[in-house]
Amino acid sequence: MDDAYVAQWRSHRRAPIITHLHHYRVDIFIQIIEWQLAELNHRFSEVNTELLLCLTCLSPDDSFIAFNKQKLLRFAEFYPQDFTSRDLLALEDQLEIYINHMRTMIDFSQLKGIGSLARKLVEKGLHRTYNYVYLLLTLALTLPVATASVERAFSAMNIVKGPLRNRMGDQWLSDSLLVYIEKDVFACIDNETIMLRFQNMKTRRGQL
Repeated sequence: MDDAYVAQWRSHRRAPIITHLHHYRVDIFIQIIEWQLAELNHRFSEVNTELLLCLTCLSPDDSFIAFNKQKLLRFAEFYPQDFTSRDLLALEDQLEIYINHMRTMIDFSQLKGIGSLARKLVEKGLHRTYNYVYLLLTLALTLPVATASVERAFSAMNIVKGPLRNRMGDQWLSDSLLVYIEKDVFACIDNETIMLRFQNMKTRRGQL
């Protein structure tokens, strides 16, 4: 028997057997994980991740165990229109007093979530005392809504401005997106009202 043939036959015998189970568990599973990681990296950049980590420092859980003054100052820096350099200095001083006050009050010891913290601050009138901290809470609470609204708008844009309508102007696109996104509101308006409004916008040759 030829030596080369024997060597090839032996190498085939030593080769691992790839089963269907191995194919689905390893090959396909790893590929799906890589796709998911790529999607997460796309949605959560380093800036977004840092923003979320800073946001968690507002949590009142376990007597404000997650509190971190430097991260909260960094969170405020993401909103330069709401926090000037002078505001940041005031916030730094306020945070020191705020956390000591919160940890000594029984009413704030069992809170869960920043929503309950914001409500309790308003209930006790402390949202005026700690106005900069309350502004941070307001921004943190509106962040998920704002992010979801942007995602919703981009999804609607892909539907409204399709291949057959890719030349529409910005104003027309904006108006179309408004009607599409707020369809529940516009569904309450009857067609007669819309036609009258359109007819009265300017003089037209025909009557709708």
